Formats: sequence, structure tokens, C-alpha cells
Amino acid sequence: MDSNEFDKRMRQSEYFHALRCLPGAWVVLRLDGRGFTKFTERESFEKPFDGHFQALMRETTQALLQELQGIYAYTESDEISLVFRQDWDLFDREVEKIVSLSASIASATFSLAYQQSKAYFDSRIWLGTDKAQVVDYFRWRQEDAVRCALNGWCHWTLRKEGKSPAEAMAILHGQTLAFKKDLLVQRGLSFDETPLWQRRGTGIYFETYEKSGYDPIIGQEVTATRRRVTIDEALPMKESYGTFIQHILDANSFV
Repeated sequence: MDSNEFDKRMRQSEYFHALRCLPGAWVVLRLDGRGFTKFTERESFEKPFDGHFQALMRETTQALLQELQGIYAYTESDEISLVFRQDWDLFDREVEKIVSLSASIASATFSLAYQQSKAYFDSRIWLGTDKAQVVDYFRWRQEDAVRCALNGWCHWTLRKEGKSPAEAMAILHGQTLAFKKDLLVQRGLSFDETPLWQRRGTGIYFETYEKSGYDPIIGQEVTATRRRVTIDEALPMKESYGTFIQHILDANSFV
């Protein structure tokens, strides 16, 4: 058998190898921790929020942003979203490569940083054909963060009072935002005064800054523009957050 023909025939069964993201589209990756509800309980992280866990997610998010050359990353709970420029061509925009390597980077970074136990992430791709869709995507994920934060505070407040998981879920099922906030107020907790990163998530992106230095060749002080990673735990909300995302996209758009 001809080895080249054999190789060609076998590669034809790699069904998703040729699948690529649409040219010119905004690629957004969303990653989630696999089985993290059980993982966080088994590892005894504080509920509903744990500062150490949040730091691990922040480190994982930053690694993805830098390794994959993203322009903005957002994390809330055990979820991470990253957006890339329209002309981003890492891995030739191959879906199989992007999904598998992003999940691998996240899993390895989190596990190595934690060192106590292994953790796994899955990954999927979302495509936006214009900036308005991308803005809506990140507003959607932030709204999810607010909803999950409020539910989490209510659920675990009831659990710590002795309610079973089923009892806590029954009390909260179908209840309004006002009911849930009042439930917490009655127990001495104002949801609106909880840390912003719990309610709004954390944004990670690059910013430019001016750095002063001395040039020995010309013998004088000079200023150079540098780039650094910024971790933003005080993101705006709603329309203001949409405007914030719009500015990032505009600064990285060729259209």
C-alpha cells in the first residue's frame, strides 16, 4: 500500500479538522469548569464565594488572554469568556485546535496554580458578525453573573441556617428579585453591598502606559509606550458596561 495514499485516506476521517471560524467574524471563546459544583464542595471552598477560588479563576483567565492573544477576557463564577480581533488567525482559526487547546490551557493553569487537585474545563466557540452582537454577548454574561450571585447568596444563606438543598431551592423557586434581596436584608446582608466582582464579574485586558527611562546612547531621559495587563474588579453595569466593551472593540477593529 502506498504510504501517502494510506495517510490521505486515514486523515479523511478527521471530520472536524477542516472546520474553521468564519473569516472576519468576532470569535468569542466560553469556557466552563467541568463538574465544579462538586469540585468546590469537595475541596471545601467557601460558599457562595471564595477569594482563593476567584484568584485561581483570575490567573486562569489571564493565561488564556495572553497565550491565545485575546483583547478582552471576562470571568464570573467558574466561567471565562474571551474575545479576539476580527483578523485573529491563531491556529488558522481551526475550531478543533481552538477548542481543545483553550480547554487544555485552562485546565493546566488552574490545576498547577491550585496544586491540591486536578480541575477540568470545557470550551465552546461563539461567533459575532458585528460589534453590537459582541457587546450584547458580554452584557448577557454579566447579567448572568448578577443573577447567579444573588441566587448563590440566598441559597447558601438558607443552607447555613440548616435548610437542605431541596428546601432552599423550594423557597427560592419562582421568587422575584425583590424577594431575594429582602431575604438577605432580613438576615443582615445587603446584596448591593457585596464585593463588585461577585456581582459584576472581573474583566482582564491590556492597557497602554508611559514609562520613563534613560537612553545612554543619546544621553537623556526618554518616554516609551508600554502595554500591561489590567485586572478590573469594578466593572460598570448595563449600558455603561456595553459602552466599555464597545470602546475595546473599536480600538481593535479594522472595520
